[in-house]
Amino acid sequence: MDYDMLVIGSGPSGRRAAVQSAKLGKSVLVVDRGRRLGGVSVHTGTIPSKTLRETVLNLSGWRERGFYGRGYRVKQDISVGDLIQRLHKTLDHEVEVLQHQFMRNMVKSARAAVKFIGLNKVSLTADNGDYSEVGFANALIAVGTRPHRPRDVPFDKTRVFDSDEMLELERLPRTLTVIGGGVIGVEYATIFSALDVPVTLVEPRNTILDFVDREIVDDFIHQMRDRGMTIRLGSAVKEIASKPDHAEVTLADGRTIRSEMVLYAAGRTGNVGALGLDVVGIEADSRGRIKVDPQTFRTSAPNIYAAGDVIGFPSLASTSMEQGRVAACHAFGVPLPPPPETFPYGIYAVPEISTVGQSEEQVRENGGAYEVGVARFRETSRGHIMGVDTGFLKLLFSIETRRLLGAHIVGEGATELIHIGQAVINLGGTVDFFVNNTFNYPTLAEAYKIAGLDAWNRMGRA
Repeated sequence: MDYDMLVIGSGPSGRRAAVQSAKLGKSVLVVDRGRRLGGVSVHTGTIPSKTLRETVLNLSGWRERGFYGRGYRVKQDISVGDLIQRLHKTLDHEVEVLQHQFMRNMVKSARAAVKFIGLNKVSLTADNGDYSEVGFANALIAVGTRPHRPRDVPFDKTRVFDSDEMLELERLPRTLTVIGGGVIGVEYATIFSALDVPVTLVEPRNTILDFVDREIVDDFIHQMRDRGMTIRLGSAVKEIASKPDHAEVTLADGRTIRSEMVLYAAGRTGNVGALGLDVVGIEADSRGRIKVDPQTFRTSAPNIYAAGDVIGFPSLASTSMEQGRVAACHAFGVPLPPPPETFPYGIYAVPEISTVGQSEEQVRENGGAYEVGVARFRETSRGHIMGVDTGFLKLLFSIETRRLLGAHIVGEGATELIHIGQAVINLGGTVDFFVNNTFNYPTLAEAYKIAGLDAWNRMGRA
């Protein structure tokens, strides 16, 4: 059978493209080789790690420790079972919603491995060996990524794990070493630290989270060290050894780190190996990423698109969804307005980090006078009520136009609060918006008014 749109993968970009195509009245087939719909996002990535984080924060009593001290716990002995129970419940719900969404929009789905055999044809091979061929007018490659697993790392699911395998732990580690200071490494390192597991974070480069405003990252690192985490920056890993009773990481500078378990979270690789991309003239780079037109997400093959993690940065579920929608609209000739210039980035570590617009480093690089406004959460009444004694909001304004250029937050609720900054930036708002508007009281969002006034005091009236 032929379809107007074939979607390979059912993660955020795949499902959004499928539903968008169906809403345009097109016939759609979504093919995924996983046991259930949802892709990496639902089963090993976004949803599981965020669910794990929420469970840990609730059961450990982390959010209440500002009041009751570091020894406070809601549940004394937290087991893997406690964490997994909530995880499965959440994942079942996500899959159910997705299946219902496909059913409502008459999107067909199949479980099979896909291989291109022409510019308008793929072969589907099911687990039981059943083979079929399907024709398509347009296709979207949304196969996502998997953890990068170098040959010299002894992954054994006993001592050494990748980020997917962390969801299959049989017991919580007594000590943990995390290799890789990217988003995934930092999220898992801080989640286990919130469970009072001694954690060492190793990053070969001298910095972590390069795309985030430096002042935010510096504060974040300070908070991690303050609660007892060990951070080794600028230390390349020479060797990882799995021993009977511990894992041993040897660094290039000669130091060794012993821990019960090691999480290797240094990069990811696109799942493109078995797709037969050469048949359609599409090339992937050494990490399995596909190059696309950044406006339309079209690959070098005119009727084949790619979206989501498989095209690289920013590798966010939120941006992936939008990429899938844009690709589907372009495929069927539906014009779209240009996207807003900024989108928010959320890092679900403990504490959260969220950022939108330009960092202070970028503002400096672009030239032009600017002013900074800062509000610490402990300055808000809501912060006191919640027992929040860390975290802050930083706003950057142009002195010439008074417009908000960037908003950056580290602390409780950062990923929710950032949307106020996003709206103001994309609507061209100025420092005067924050000064003249009334915010709910007491809230953490009131920090926007405090930060606005902080900058306004130095900028003066318009």
